[in-house]
Amino acid sequence: MFIMIRRLKKCGRVGIFMLSLLTSTACSDEVMEPLEKNEAYPLEKPAGFPEMTFDVTGNPITINGVALGKKLFYEGKLSRNNTISCGFCHIQEYAFTHHGHNVSHGIDDRLGIRNAPPIQNMAFLKNYTWDGVSHNLDERSLVPITTDFEMDSSLPEAVGKLNADSNYKKMFKAAFGDENITGDRVLKAISQFMATLVSADSKYDRMKKGTAVFTNEENQGMSLFQNKCASCHSGEMFTDESYRNTGMYYNPQFDDRGRYRVTLDWNDNMKFRVPSLRNVEYTAPYMHDGRFYTLDAVLNFYYENVEEQPNLDPLLKQNGHIGIPMNNQEKQYIIAFLRTLSDQSFITNPKFAE
Repeated sequence: MFIMIRRLKKCGRVGIFMLSLLTSTACSDEVMEPLEKNEAYPLEKPAGFPEMTFDVTGNPITINGVALGKKLFYEGKLSRNNTISCGFCHIQEYAFTHHGHNVSHGIDDRLGIRNAPPIQNMAFLKNYTWDGVSHNLDERSLVPITTDFEMDSSLPEAVGKLNADSNYKKMFKAAFGDENITGDRVLKAISQFMATLVSADSKYDRMKKGTAVFTNEENQGMSLFQNKCASCHSGEMFTDESYRNTGMYYNPQFDDRGRYRVTLDWNDNMKFRVPSLRNVEYTAPYMHDGRFYTLDAVLNFYYENVEEQPNLDPLLKQNGHIGIPMNNQEKQYIIAFLRTLSDQSFITNPKFAE
């Protein structure tokens, strides 16, 4: 078993990493080196989830790699002025979204162009962004680190800062076998941590296992959801990972036309990736630009405010109606079901916390 004890000065405690256990004890000047080789992290596929898409052959998920990735996820040194970390825009309490912000706020309080998506179940997804430009989790963190309105840094700059920290050298050695800190290893460690952020313990999941019972409202909401929403929000991930124009008006403030930014094909104008609805209760505001602050507003939009556009998704223009027909009672039933997708254990799990 691997044990590493790290001296945390000025804190009155010593952090002990042993498998996934994190405990506290009194401070000591002693630093113990790794006793044995690194071990695989026990990441399991929840029942009903698709097969893992994360490439463990190119980046094995290990206990020490995840511990390093978690520290880097919350590390401000990855930004130009040491103030912005991944965890700044992805807050665990809100399913790792930037709660309360229409679009993300980065370095020097610069505005991004999109609502920060939740970070959950990424090891089982094929794409990770609103426009699908990113499909390799090992490379995903490079974008926020280098984008001028996010962290506004570079991998060489970040690596230089980490190299000045003796504790990071120990952690990189524990994770990768030697003290060599590289940009590639930084990205791989962060993606290992993100791959462990699995949410699969909602009331819905417990109902499927037979350990929870839905209320009448939740059951009716699930039936309505399956009839009106599940064509796009399908499967146990509650997304088919497709790109669709859902009739949202173009917002010139952020100049974001979705998938078109990637393909330059006008047929993809205003098409955005169908998001997972897991933990949707926690992830307001909603849509790519955070234009809606409540689930009621989202459903009201789909009922009566869908804008007819040349490439509007055919599912939203059926039987002579633009949008999704539903009355107020049906909306409340659907929202009752959506709240069963909330995973309290995920947003409070100390393994994921800073």
